[in-house]
Amino acid sequence: MKYVMKPSKTDIFPFIAALSLFICFGQSALFAQSSDRSESDYFTISTLNIPDEIVMEAGGLSFDDEGNLAVVTRRGEVWIVNNPQSDNPSFSRFGQGLHEPLGIAYREGAYYIAQRGELVRLEDSSGDGYADLYQTIYRWPLTGNYHEYSYGPKFLPNGDMLVTLNLSWIGYGASLTDWRGWMLRITQDGEMTPFATGLRSPLGFALNAEGDIFYTENEGDWVGSGWMTHLEEGDFAGHPEGLRWTEMEGSPLDLRFDDIDDSEGLTLYEQSQNIPEIKNPATWFPHTIMGISTSDILLIENDDQVGPFAGQFLVGDQGHSKIMRVYHEKVNGEYQGAVFDFREGFQSGIIKLEWGPDDQIYVGMTSRGWGSTGRDQYGVQRMRWNGEIPFVMQKINAESNGFTLTFTEPVDHQSAMDINNYSVTDFTYRYDAAYGSPVINRQNKTITRLSVADDGMSVRLYVDGLREGYINEVQAAGVLNEAGQNLLHSAGYYTLNNLPEGERSAVADGTGVDRPDDEPGPSAKKVTERPSDWDTGPNMRIQLATEPGLQYDQTLITVQAGSRVALTFENDDDMAHNVVITLPESADQVGEAAMRLGLDADALEFVPRLEEVLFHTSMLQPGQSETIYFEVPETPGDYDFVCTFPGHHISMRGIFRVE
Repeated sequence: MKYVMKPSKTDIFPFIAALSLFICFGQSALFAQSSDRSESDYFTISTLNIPDEIVMEAGGLSFDDEGNLAVVTRRGEVWIVNNPQSDNPSFSRFGQGLHEPLGIAYREGAYYIAQRGELVRLEDSSGDGYADLYQTIYRWPLTGNYHEYSYGPKFLPNGDMLVTLNLSWIGYGASLTDWRGWMLRITQDGEMTPFATGLRSPLGFALNAEGDIFYTENEGDWVGSGWMTHLEEGDFAGHPEGLRWTEMEGSPLDLRFDDIDDSEGLTLYEQSQNIPEIKNPATWFPHTIMGISTSDILLIENDDQVGPFAGQFLVGDQGHSKIMRVYHEKVNGEYQGAVFDFREGFQSGIIKLEWGPDDQIYVGMTSRGWGSTGRDQYGVQRMRWNGEIPFVMQKINAESNGFTLTFTEPVDHQSAMDINNYSVTDFTYRYDAAYGSPVINRQNKTITRLSVADDGMSVRLYVDGLREGYINEVQAAGVLNEAGQNLLHSAGYYTLNNLPEGERSAVADGTGVDRPDDEPGPSAKKVTERPSDWDTGPNMRIQLATEPGLQYDQTLITVQAGSRVALTFENDDDMAHNVVITLPESADQVGEAAMRLGLDADALEFVPRLEEVLFHTSMLQPGQSETIYFEVPETPGDYDFVCTFPGHHISMRGIFRVE
């Protein structure tokens, strides 16, 4: 079966506007306005034209020696794409009948694929373009739980392969069969060695330039927010379910499930001071700020690929359809570092990233059952760097009493010397069996002084009260380059596990003042008790629940204008949701505003304080329910109801019809 696609169908700042700005505000204002750029000015996204007959829910990508792209789909097919960089690719089906594979790797003429229950090798021994050999290399047991995803493989330099196994979900993450929640090392002859555990949903894993292994984790029970962790043999990454198998032969660690206790309210870092097997994340991805479901990892191999970031990682996010950038350094022998925004706007939920032979990044995507800000259900796209270097923070390095910010271009000295253009806020997450965590122990730090390097390429911030085991939001909004251009992304999030040796700040133990009393108070638009002035009523009771795939169980609710309503929302899904009722045609505006709430999102319950918001529930965790009371507007019309957990508004919505 072969398909050939036909070719598919691309500002200048007005001079007078620029001249007006120059006359009114002076040269610096002109530069700041006219030279600001967007991500698309540096990184162009193009879409692979896929025939309608092919449902390419990409679970894995891999290139062969001739530059052909293999795409394995969640529906169990393997497609070979010839000329994937062109507008005229052709498609041929190489294999089929696999069980929801989520990963593929090419080596020496064969493809290696992790499907639900086994690692399998596919080969075309006859040379006719179709796989005729399906060889099981290693098999692991299944219970049939829907959450038992398996990922990989990734090849190590010696030819061994790494595979990771998802936990089941039974209202909490559970390891119901051997080695679920583990990374396994498997030889091409089928010999398996358990490598590390503590994993929950480990979709992404890769090697850095030094050959060290990193994996990405998704928020959930025992995982307060997404993270990236450096894994070595015998490490425990935090989720205790995989410890149920440490008594089995071959386990590289002796830690037991019962050794993990969340009753003391400790953070993961605090627990690691008592349990040496715990490996702290090298980088946290603050939830809803840096994505909501971290996926694949891609090493930037040289500065010619996407700019001066060689040795750093690119990390995809399924829920937010975006790519982030991660810089690591070693402090006291351990990895830690910062995550930055990089490129958003992909068409679906990112699962896999792969370099093409043309130095484009190929992005495999799917959203079925998981949802994403990208509106399509699946796709494959290409991202190309145009050679221009964006003005961003290239990296953040920890100092004994602050941070050094290194930029990709020299900074404007005047703006860089203004201490008001910087801020540092640290925070962390709970470590317990609850699903996810709000931001906790947040502190605004005091920047006591700063210095700018002679070449303008870096700024040294001196910060009081840095705390080990905390994530630091480092903001440099207002810093310009020499052309007067703003930073493309003004924030980085640095995970500080170890302070370097050297002079400490005045409050190095972190006993400074916690977040002041300026956090948002309770919302007046959430009423959870029947109002005292309701002599009668409610006139109507509404029951609302969820369905799989980020959906409510109703998409149309009809009410009478001016009536009194009690709405009960029961979250029977496996992730957090709320219900927000908005003015007509305001669901997108409110949903997009919720994605920009930053560190205030938890305090605001992910509901932006906008006039367009009429009523809302709390953000409910799985299994929770809540009833709210309100009076329906007097004006008839089609109002909206929507979930404002960041990214969910794309699909989780309905019409609240007032008659």
